[in-house]
Amino acid sequence: MSRVSSNPIRVPSNVEVRIAEDNIHIKGPLGSLQFSITNELVLDMSDSMLRVKLKSESHQANAISGTTRAVLANMVYGVSIGFEKRLQLIGVGYRAQATVNKLNLTLGFSHPIDFEIPIGIKIETPTQTEIIIKGIDKQKVGQVAADIRAYRKPEPYKGKGIRYSDEVIVLKETKKK
Repeated sequence: MSRVSSNPIRVPSNVEVRIAEDNIHIKGPLGSLQFSITNELVLDMSDSMLRVKLKSESHQANAISGTTRAVLANMVYGVSIGFEKRLQLIGVGYRAQATVNKLNLTLGFSHPIDFEIPIGIKIETPTQTEIIIKGIDKQKVGQVAADIRAYRKPEPYKGKGIRYSDEVIVLKETKKK
């Protein structure tokens, strides 16, 4: 059995877990998520601990059990606390402004960029050069952050562009005569 899937998931008291035949519904103070489970796994909920168990000892079941356990742990964390990613805009004239359902970006192009904010994601701009992406789904938060970063990745000579707040850009040295 996978080492990851053998660890139980502690479910807080404010999170409700409902297990159907092949689906699991997790509801918390920030929202609710659902996940479809393969028929090679069994979920066991007892004493506010969620466990992933194998029906058979096949290689496929062992491989998917660790992934399923990690996804379920992220779902429990997301509906109780939530996930967030921070982006920074580095460059002269680079600005971001969040409205209700759009993020307006000025990134040195000849036109401004309007990014549609997906459902279930909240974007805040405390300053013009900082973007905070929040949500309950870890995969969706990370994908939105990657999509915004893809508009202007940090370049290697001056470091201008959109970067994650904890990202370190190694700058190249320019050519010398």
